[in-house]
Amino acid sequence: MTGHRFERVTGRRGLRDFLTLTDRLYADEPRYVPTPRQQIRRWWRDGVPMYVLHDADGVVVGRTTLHTDADLDAKLGRRCQLFGLTEFTAPAARPLFDAITAHATPGRDLLFGPVALLPNQAGGVITAGYADRGFVDSAWNPPHYPDAYEENGFTRRFVSDTWICPVPPPAGPPPALGVQPDGARLELHRGDIRRLDAQLDLLRGMLNDSFAQLGYYTPISAAQLRRQTDGLAYLLDESLLLYLTRDGRPVAFVLCVPDISDFLVAVRGDLNPVNQLRLLATRRRYRREAVLIVKGVVPQFQGCGYQRLLSAHLHHNLHDGGYTALRSTYVGRDNPASAAQYRRLGGRPLHGYTFYAKER
Repeated sequence: MTGHRFERVTGRRGLRDFLTLTDRLYADEPRYVPTPRQQIRRWWRDGVPMYVLHDADGVVVGRTTLHTDADLDAKLGRRCQLFGLTEFTAPAARPLFDAITAHATPGRDLLFGPVALLPNQAGGVITAGYADRGFVDSAWNPPHYPDAYEENGFTRRFVSDTWICPVPPPAGPPPALGVQPDGARLELHRGDIRRLDAQLDLLRGMLNDSFAQLGYYTPISAAQLRRQTDGLAYLLDESLLLYLTRDGRPVAFVLCVPDISDFLVAVRGDLNPVNQLRLLATRRRYRREAVLIVKGVVPQFQGCGYQRLLSAHLHHNLHDGGYTALRSTYVGRDNPASAAQYRRLGGRPLHGYTFYAKER
């Protein structure tokens, strides 16, 4: 790493350098959607270690976090050094990855990332589909990123795709609910801003149950969910948060949000109070496309067609709301059932997607 300096962000100047690196790297690149600066600042205040890489002239040419998570260690059965929010110029790739390796916490035997802060939250690297823009809660990067990881000894983990589906007029009315042939009563519920905290906690229980078997997933706590959905209330389209109950028991859910990617690009990820008001005042403008954040069915009722039923009602709501496309965050290629649902909607893979790991 001759000529480069890797240092931890300890003050506001360093944090500004960390934040503004992407302003330079993606100055003329509308396909890159930045992580909101307020989120990054919150992580820094919470003590997430952040680092910047300077070249020989003192210019910041790379950045990353270096953090750990006991739950993911337990899930993977390894002591992982996580890294995330990782960005770099092409010449800085090797010095940055050398620094990540050198500064890993002692005793950590696997480098894993990029994750922000966990793979079930955000992160990843796209490996195909560079012509298509990124979107909220998903990655976009230039083609040299996967090459850089793999040239520096990283291998792909949890290979996935993001998806995009059109929203044509529905072919008919949505499936009926009420009493089913087995005697159970199915009811459809939608989002309610006045009850959002209670509804999100209900979804959290279903989410943790339905995703528990996935290799990368660690349970989300109530505090984590509050942080991840901070500000959701003023963006939520209530018709795009749906869940099913069976005899009063929640069994399946889907959560979509309007795609505000264009706004985030325009303000460089700065959702300060003034920009939040601007977004609130113009939110109808950002209801042309939606992003599917998460969906699931509790294990006992997987394979009963409940997700397909929810998808049909979601399709109607999207069309009635004037949406023309639905994007999905990454779906593992080892999860063909989810991919099949998107194909039935006329969807196609958008970006190849992966995380990376490296033995130490």
